[in-house]
Amino acid sequence: MSNPVDQIFVVTAFDLNECGVLIPSYKPAQPESEKDAIALASALAGKHAGVIAWSKPAGGTTKKVLFQRGDVGELE
Repeated sequence: MSNPVDQIFVVTAFDLNECGVLIPSYKPAQPESEKDAIALASALAGKHAGVIAWSKPAGGTTKKVLFQRGDVGELE
């Protein structure tokens, strides 16, 4: 399934640093579909302090959480 032109999907995983501060584990991934975003986030959930998958309309600002586990801080 390909990404509809009007949607952006993002998956970000987080870990705690040595001071207990939540930090991104790596650069956010941009899967091609909602299904791929949820599958990736689910696979990462047991390996990190937190993981989130979200989508938004291309050019838009309103983000929709597709999957969330653990501590991910504030969604900006």
